[in-house]
Amino acid sequence: MTNYASLLSVESRYAGCLLGTALGDSLLLPAEGLGRRRIARNFPGPLRHRLVFGRGMVSDDTEHAFLTGQALLAAGDDPGRFARALARRLRWWLVSLPGGCGLATARGLIRSWVGFSPERSGVWSAGNGPAMRSALIGVRWAEDAPRRQAFVRASTLITHRDPKAIIAAQAVAEAAAWILRGDSRDQLLAIWRQGADAAWADMMITLEEHLGRAASVDDFAHSIGCPNGVSGYAYHSVPVALFAWLRHRHDPEGCLGALLACGGDTDTMGAIAGALLGTDDGPQVFPPAWANRLVDWPLSPGRLAAVARALTDPQPREVPWWWMFQPLRNVVFLGIILGHGFRRLLP
Repeated sequence: MTNYASLLSVESRYAGCLLGTALGDSLLLPAEGLGRRRIARNFPGPLRHRLVFGRGMVSDDTEHAFLTGQALLAAGDDPGRFARALARRLRWWLVSLPGGCGLATARGLIRSWVGFSPERSGVWSAGNGPAMRSALIGVRWAEDAPRRQAFVRASTLITHRDPKAIIAAQAVAEAAAWILRGDSRDQLLAIWRQGADAAWADMMITLEEHLGRAASVDDFAHSIGCPNGVSGYAYHSVPVALFAWLRHRHDPEGCLGALLACGGDTDTMGAIAGALLGTDDGPQVFPPAWANRLVDWPLSPGRLAAVARALTDPQPREVPWWWMFQPLRNVVFLGIILGHGFRRLLP
């Protein structure tokens, strides 16, 4: 597949990051929570949208990435202002009846509603929610490591306080920043190991060893204790997403297809890997049929592209969107998800 990296503008990096998040999320969402065997049986053939009549919709992964972009537009270079802007948007997101929301995220945002500051509202959880918000931060602050780390930490603490959640979210941001800088892969692997706890450092050594022998994504998932589906624990799903991206770099179908086959928290792994694929090669790396059959609204691919343009504007402004219709959309989305749930009860 063509590598577009040398031709990309910063706007294309942003656009690819956001569209990749949406496509990885929507393509893999119908398989969320399923095990390997059932996915192999129920999802044959090439990767395509399967949520509703061959079309796709996004979940909380894309919504959080979009809201992160809006908060970046509002915050300038101040991580404290960013934290307040993102916390406010996430609070209103919670009351819009989202179809998917992790328990830790919900608890953290309830604490935010009752008055806890963004630095104290998060709960003790090592879920992967913050990691799905951090690729865009890595693109924004690719050349400024202290600010990149401060923004990721600010984003994470709104919902999660466990250091493991911060380490995993930082790893995603570092990957996105590394893409823009064009450093060697050895440098990225070294960055991932620096400043982390022993468990994460060991995980990165295992990741490097499996990359070195061109192991499959499924083999890597087995090696870290995920034999029948990858959990939403940040030290499971984030390393698998990062491994799949590096193992199938510049190949969206190979990367997302491998994550689909692993089962478990497929949509978040797809969102993280998709964001990095898009940051690498821009939105044009994805098959046109994928974007054409993503039919969500009011958070449409056009709104994501508008955020990408705004982030490169000399005088950035938040992107207007029909947020007041989001609760109605979420009711429809919830009905579709419940329909999938009932379908899964059948043989």
